[in-house]
Amino acid sequence: MRAIVVSATGGPEVLTYTDLPDPEPNPGEVLVDVAASGVNFIDIYHRMGRYPLSLPFVPGNEGAGTVAAVGEDVEGVSIGDTVSWTNAMGSYASRAVVPASQLLAVPEGITAELAAAVTLQGLTAHYLTHSVHEVKPGDDVLVHAAAGGVGLLLTQIAKLRGARVIGTVSTDEKEILARQAGADEVLRYDGFTDAVRDLTGSGVHVVYDGVGATTFDASLASLRPRGMMALYGQSSGPVPPVDPQVLAQGGSLFLTRPALGPYTATREELAWRASDIFGWVASGDLKVHISGRYPLAEAARAHEDLEARRTTGKLLLLP
Repeated sequence: MRAIVVSATGGPEVLTYTDLPDPEPNPGEVLVDVAASGVNFIDIYHRMGRYPLSLPFVPGNEGAGTVAAVGEDVEGVSIGDTVSWTNAMGSYASRAVVPASQLLAVPEGITAELAAAVTLQGLTAHYLTHSVHEVKPGDDVLVHAAAGGVGLLLTQIAKLRGARVIGTVSTDEKEILARQAGADEVLRYDGFTDAVRDLTGSGVHVVYDGVGATTFDASLASLRPRGMMALYGQSSGPVPPVDPQVLAQGGSLFLTRPALGPYTATREELAWRASDIFGWVASGDLKVHISGRYPLAEAARAHEDLEARRTTGKLLLLP
């Protein structure tokens, strides 16, 4: 099979395109012919060693494709099924072995490419809006990087739940995308705290911040008393240590650093979130913007584009 291998951490140049022996599924696992692999910021963190993994490894923890073989003790999955997954490493390849517990059945009418584009980021947007802070009608919600993969989905889901969405973007092109997704107001990053205060009076109920270092302090300052700061990523770099007293001074604020794993810890929770996401995609209530499709061999270029923030929506690798 063809795959990307990381033998040493570093820049995009460490993503090596090579041939590997075809894997076989162990008990409880399924072999999938990969149709598309999602490219996410966590892949960059793995490649850089910010989230260390044992070397060498095949990166990528999101994908979709067709079941090619089923290991022992696997039920409810058959050869030929279209499936997607996340939280399982090795998707930057033409074939991947995935724990059956992580597989999601892709409904009729949703292509494998579309499933690969929405699984990780859709589940992320779901847990942020349904569990980290349960968005309610009338809530004021601040979404950073509103034209990014998660940002576009967050905006749409928050609107489905009746919120007013304020998005931040860096360019006019990205503003158009954010507004098409339903954002009520779209701001640039410079001075966004004052603009948020002007729009809301007392601040927003929740900030969804996947940017990190460059937005963190201003995000906290954009919250109303007892507001929630959900720092779910750090595309601009890690946030320095925080004095908890800052939360008290802001009005008894809440700060959380959530991750997908604990919010899909049971099969029932994973299935609930996936059912909602795929249902909204099938009905047209949730639109997925795929802005880039790259050959698997050009994974380094996809990483370069994502790190440089030249992209919108979702990037895919195609074997």
